[in-house]
Amino acid sequence: MLRVGLTGGIAAGKSVASARFVELGIMVVDYDTLAHDVVAPGTPGLAAVVQAFGRRVLARDGSLNRAVLGEHVFGDDEARDKLEDIIHPLVIKQGYRLDGEAARRGETMVIHDIPLLVEAAGPEAFDVVIVVDAPAELRAERLVNERGMSEEEAWDRIRAQADDDVRRDAADVVFDGSGTVENLRRQVDEWVESLAK
Repeated sequence: MLRVGLTGGIAAGKSVASARFVELGIMVVDYDTLAHDVVAPGTPGLAAVVQAFGRRVLARDGSLNRAVLGEHVFGDDEARDKLEDIIHPLVIKQGYRLDGEAARRGETMVIHDIPLLVEAAGPEAFDVVIVVDAPAELRAERLVNERGMSEEEAWDRIRAQADDDVRRDAADVVFDGSGTVENLRRQVDEWVESLAK
């Protein structure tokens, strides 16, 4: 089974590439989804986050208030590191569990969609690392225009991730995410087709 790590800076187009893999019938393990799952109400992950950051990070229904937590950790390296030390091991453990299930089912390829692959999971854990790349200025513009962030929030999110050069250095394959959605989807198709040759 081919284990593929898919990553990219925030707003580079990784979600577009990930969705295209799903459309092509390839299993995708979405680590953003896992990151939500491991801090669901009643989980040890949520209890650890509350212990580290206080009850103010909880919504009224007892779930994690991500907006409040985000305000606290983005722009504060120490707080972000503390959160990542809690969340990342739990997420990676879940990812490996799903990977093992896929192997037992006979899947030929699994895409691990990991925003922080370079920072947390480690590229060496995968047979192939694909990076969706786009200039930081374009990504900041997308965050402001498409996600409603302020410029400061956008740049805080970008700076919180690995440097673009570090991410590219870890790549076996680079998809250009600076163009259209159709262009990025075509790159996914071409890469998958190249494996069959």
